[in-house]
Amino acid sequence: MLTSARAGHGFSLIELLVAMAIMGLLMAAAIPTFSVWIANSRVRTTAESIQNGLMLAKAEAVRRNAKVQFVMTASAPTVANINTITPATTGSNWLVRVYQAPHATTGVTVYTAADFIQGRSSAEGGRNTTVVAGQASIVFSGMARLSPIPAVTVNVDVDGTGADRELRIAVTQGGAIRMCDPALRIATSTMGC
Repeated sequence: MLTSARAGHGFSLIELLVAMAIMGLLMAAAIPTFSVWIANSRVRTTAESIQNGLMLAKAEAVRRNAKVQFVMTASAPTVANINTITPATTGSNWLVRVYQAPHATTGVTVYTAADFIQGRSSAEGGRNTTVVAGQASIVFSGMARLSPIPAVTVNVDVDGTGADRELRIAVTQGGAIRMCDPALRIATSTMGC
């Protein structure tokens, strides 16, 4: 029985260099795809967060049998600044609070720490995303409907730097909340808008 002299001695330098070159080519091809995947993941994370916030507001309105407000904002959504939050249609932060109507005489609305339900900052997984909403504040009634009822479906569009797709959260006049892809047609896909 003859055995090779190289058996058990490992790889030659040429074999090692060829393997490293192949790995380098594979990595060079994968990096652009990987960065797009990360950007798409951030868009999905932000869209799911907004959808979850809207669903929380709706569920809390039903549970409390009271009006609950979902607010998009650029400010930090904390208990400490619940009374000074400024709604913004391009805000990527959100908070859910018990809705307080403006005072009948002064017209001033006052929120306290007891009104705060939950808030989320875009820094929690949603960096490099842009949010554009049809309206900055959505109020759900105790019957899980929008109050006041808007004339059209309220859309919240989420896009990201480097992402190859956009997602939309649609809130119908009846209070139904749905995430969809505006690039797809609803007639051809259940994920379409």
